[in-house]
Amino acid sequence: MSDQTPSPKVLFVAGTGRSGTTILSTILGQLPGAMSIGELRYVWERGFIEDHRCGCGLPFSECPVWKAVVEHAYCGATPPDAGAVSRDLLSRLRMLRIPSMVVRQLRGRPAVPPHPNDEKIAALYTALSQLEHPAVIVDSSKLPPYGKILERLPGIDLYVVHVVRDPRANAFSWRRVKVTGDRDDDATMERLELWRSSAMWVVWNYLVEFWWPVERGRVVRVRYEDFVDRPRETVEQIAQMLGLDTSRTPFVGERSVRMHTTHTVAGNPNRHDRGLVQLRPDEEWRRAMPRLQRAVVSLFTLPGLRHFGYSLRS
Repeated sequence: MSDQTPSPKVLFVAGTGRSGTTILSTILGQLPGAMSIGELRYVWERGFIEDHRCGCGLPFSECPVWKAVVEHAYCGATPPDAGAVSRDLLSRLRMLRIPSMVVRQLRGRPAVPPHPNDEKIAALYTALSQLEHPAVIVDSSKLPPYGKILERLPGIDLYVVHVVRDPRANAFSWRRVKVTGDRDDDATMERLELWRSSAMWVVWNYLVEFWWPVERGRVVRVRYEDFVDRPRETVEQIAQMLGLDTSRTPFVGERSVRMHTTHTVAGNPNRHDRGLVQLRPDEEWRRAMPRLQRAVVSLFTLPGLRHFGYSLRS
């Protein structure tokens, strides 16, 4: 990227899975000047290796946008060893490494140690910026350690949206069976035990807040429940932080959004939605989640419940 070309803004959507990050990211990607790319941290495994469908409906290897981006990123040469990059990221982003990450941060060192693969990751964002020319790249990769990798990549101007959802709703969603829609089979999304989803909810959300406090001015914290209650207001708030035009939004009503084709590489199945989409609160957990399970999740996440403004009574 030349010195005259401004660094692209990358909006990192952070939090835990099943918190509404995909639908929010997809809507933001409909704004003029913005491009939603889904969870790019998964592109190595789900794109290069497993050839999942892009948000446009084509396999990753056949999507004209990603074909051009990959060719441009690596100058027409053979792309990096996707398996090696994927394994490296899996190792560096593990929750068990969080204590050492925090210590490194407190000592003034990079929370996630630099690695040669970082240049290969950065090349994709640079190519996206140079070919598609978005003012903002919306990346819903969620995991805070991945955000710390992005934060120091050359040519990236990082902003953060922290999405939080009631941990009981989050845990209930992790137990649902959902077909991915990424391939011509009935593959389903990962399911987590209550204790695992609860632990992730606490660790990731507190870590996002520790690393990117709202006071920095480049961070917006959004509760899922507030987003689905006032989606237009939420999207406009984030757009204003990014300097995007809020006079033309995809909303055709307070809760109706017109979705156009995206080129997202991973995420919740709703990234494939097209046309007019109605946003509705997902409150099934309130009537379908057994009381004992609700109590277990509430106990595991009690400090965070109060901290992020949720009532102990569900």
